[in-house]
Amino acid sequence: MRKHIAAALALSSAALFSAGVHAQAVKTQNGILVNSAGMTLYTFDKDSGGKSACNDQCAKIWPPVMAGADAKPMGDMTVITRDDGSKQWASKGKPLYTYAKDAKAGDKTGDNFKEVWHVAKP
Repeated sequence: MRKHIAAALALSSAALFSAGVHAQAVKTQNGILVNSAGMTLYTFDKDSGGKSACNDQCAKIWPPVMAGADAKPMGDMTVITRDDGSKQWASKGKPLYTYAKDAKAGDKTGDNFKEVWHVAKP
């Protein structure tokens, strides 16, 4: 019985984790880029050449806007490959992120953080 419960919990955890890394829709709202939940998206000045400089601890505070493995570029929206091989959305070549301290849709508390993080605009 315990083995069945442990297996069920492991499967549930895996399903929750995989749901968290699926593609996130990017749209324009009130003149800025937001994800499907309306959370503000940001760019990082230290990113260059279509590559993310925000990994490990940085990515915990500034979660990348993940793209599915089969995501296709559209207009200004492109897909970059992160250091770990996962895919991330970029706008005009700049990788996109959310900010962990934004509590609700429309928050922009990360704008101009340390003068290197900025609200993403279309």
